[in-house]
Amino acid sequence: MIDKIFFPPEWYPQSAVQLTWPHAETDWGYMLERVTTCFVEIAGQILKRQKLLIVCRSAETVRFELRSFEQYFYNLSLVELPTNDTWARDHSAISVFDGTTPIVYDFTFNGWGLKFASDYDNQITRGLFAQNKAFVPDVKYVNKKAFVLEGGAIESDGKGTLLTTSECLLSPNRNSYMDKGEIEAYLKDVFGLNRVLWVDHGFLAGDDTDSHIDTLARFCDEHTIAYVKCEDKGNIHYEALYKMEQQLKTFVDHEGNPYRLIPLPMAKTVVEDGEQLPATYANFLIINGAVLLPFYNDAERDTIAKEQLQAAFPDREIIGIDCSALICQHGSLHCVTMQYPQGFIK
Repeated sequence: MIDKIFFPPEWYPQSAVQLTWPHAETDWGYMLERVTTCFVEIAGQILKRQKLLIVCRSAETVRFELRSFEQYFYNLSLVELPTNDTWARDHSAISVFDGTTPIVYDFTFNGWGLKFASDYDNQITRGLFAQNKAFVPDVKYVNKKAFVLEGGAIESDGKGTLLTTSECLLSPNRNSYMDKGEIEAYLKDVFGLNRVLWVDHGFLAGDDTDSHIDTLARFCDEHTIAYVKCEDKGNIHYEALYKMEQQLKTFVDHEGNPYRLIPLPMAKTVVEDGEQLPATYANFLIINGAVLLPFYNDAERDTIAKEQLQAAFPDREIIGIDCSALICQHGSLHCVTMQYPQGFIK
């Protein structure tokens, strides 16, 4: 069974990306117009290249807001469902193949360890299947609600390796009935893994996820990891990110060789209402032919991050998108998206 399960990496050919659209009853209510502008830009860049599935409260509203990309609406699918918020990376299904059968796992999303309301978001994947508007007929739904897991917590290299953080997956309000060994065994079983690489250091001030891996270190290919590097010894993140870097240097790829490590700059400190916001360049999204990279209105660091990622993805266009709005609710670009591999979405 294990050998048959394949957990595609993000660079695997995609059929679609999912967004969950902001509305007035989400936490974005106070800045809805500003954040919608960001969502529209993300959506437009995806629509130009592949299918886009948007879960929303009002399809009519979303069509109007996306009117400047109407020429690409042949790639657009809209499904109306109730939602708490917009963090599709964490409440969406996680896709695998069992042999040739496409499967979506529906894990429990509990608001990052019971921090926020998630009753609607936890039902989105089930709702998509109930409406029968999103997935192709041969996609199999597998209920995994006994386990709490967010997509932002895990990275696959497509070769049997999972990258994750101990801070998140071992947090007490997720799967406290299991110890580390049991969690690792479970992940290996459901994702067909040979090994799990646990990152034990690194955090971002203002992050609600308990250090999701997609805020800190990312697979770019099976041999390459891009990671956040802090060079300012006076920065509160310096020690933890330095320790993370040292640990990454000890990891080897599935062939037993040290990873090629690509440092991304530490984003500038952004403080709003006395609270530091978790801006990170690691929160990029790989799509067909391109990488969408969050920018933060910092020309120097935005440019460095783009150049570094271009080195990691020489055959893809690197597209910067202003995500200064997204960090106001403590997430960024990757956090609001979820990709589905080829063969999953209608």
